[in-house]
Amino acid sequence: MDTIASLFSFITTPVSWVIVQFHSMYGKIFGPDTGWAWGLSIVSLVILIRICLIPLFVKQIKSTRAMQTLQPEMKKIQERYKNDKQRQSEEMMKLYKETGTNPLSSCLPILAQSPFFFALYHVLNGIATGSTIGVINDSLLASARKAHIFGAPLAAKFTDSSSKVEALGASLTDVRVVTAIMIVLMSASQFYTQRQLMTKNVDTTVKTPFMQQQKMLMYVFPVMFAVFGINFPVGVLVYWLTTNVWTMGQQMYVIHNNPTPGSKAQAAYLERLTKHVTNHGKARKRSERTIIKAIVAKGRDRNEFERKFINGLNKAGLAAQTDGSVVKGDGAVATQTEDGTPTTGTPAAPKRQQPKRQTKSQRQTGTAKPAGEPTSLSKSDEPEDAKPASASKPAQQPGTGTRSKAQSGQRKGPQRPKSPSKK
Repeated sequence: MDTIASLFSFITTPVSWVIVQFHSMYGKIFGPDTGWAWGLSIVSLVILIRICLIPLFVKQIKSTRAMQTLQPEMKKIQERYKNDKQRQSEEMMKLYKETGTNPLSSCLPILAQSPFFFALYHVLNGIATGSTIGVINDSLLASARKAHIFGAPLAAKFTDSSSKVEALGASLTDVRVVTAIMIVLMSASQFYTQRQLMTKNVDTTVKTPFMQQQKMLMYVFPVMFAVFGINFPVGVLVYWLTTNVWTMGQQMYVIHNNPTPGSKAQAAYLERLTKHVTNHGKARKRSERTIIKAIVAKGRDRNEFERKFINGLNKAGLAAQTDGSVVKGDGAVATQTEDGTPTTGTPAAPKRQQPKRQTKSQRQTGTAKPAGEPTSLSKSDEPEDAKPASASKPAQQPGTGTRSKAQSGQRKGPQRPKSPSKK
């Protein structure tokens, strides 16, 4: 173990130095030999590492969303070249290159965090075995071995024997109770984080194998933490529990303020954004303008929630601009078709109603429709003396075969004589 630690001293030495610096600060407040001083030093180390990993976390989010967008295309490639694995891999790599995505980007925070976890594990293992490591000298080693968190030493494990636990100045029951509670909390936080991602921040319009993999990881990761957790020292459990809580809070913030397009979280966010913008008449935050700009740029590619957001602004007399700002409209009602094409202008005029067609008997006899139903085929209500002279001439009877002006209610042109009824 010492040989492995010496090979990775370039990692263990900086980690031990950071812990010692935090310990000297918290030792002045809680005492140098207390579990609070050493425990908060580990928590502070986690927070410092996660803050440094925020740029990688942002890149992970972008990569994950890009992979979700590519899932339909990836599925088509898999179905097209299902019998040719080599061609399938080539087409996949070509798709990644054209879109500028990298499947490994979603694993960057975990890969970047693993060296620090490895270094911390060896530092705490050195405390458990009573050997100095990094910048932790004999005096700091003795102080760390005295530190207890809720009665459990930092270097104690769930699987340790009673004699080993007693050598650290604790009881086996305290160690197992504390480690069991921390393992349960660690697994539960991991499960909730993954479940929150699957139920709220996944595009529900696309059903792909990627979603099935994420759903499987939702159950696999907590089991892995529970299995491996019984072999971790208490200090490492503090590290992982803090990491999981940070990840859960960080993801909740991202889901609340920058959700995945097409997800339930986006529907809730755009509903809040609509109320906020309509109340103030503008988008006041930079993040809001960024999201509005992205929605406007999509055009016909907007999803259901985004079209509803644009229509909500238009009904309130507001218009979203290409730069992400929102301005007041000119009072025109703006709507949007199903394909995302905006249509603006005054409300459409009501359609002209066509007159109902008369029956054959009404046309032949010239009987007008009942009063109250104006139509171009009904007789005029003007008096006889007000009508033109041409209108007072008697119309020719149908059946003469000559062209003449049709009587009111009759068709123009020659009329076909009635056929004699068969008796």
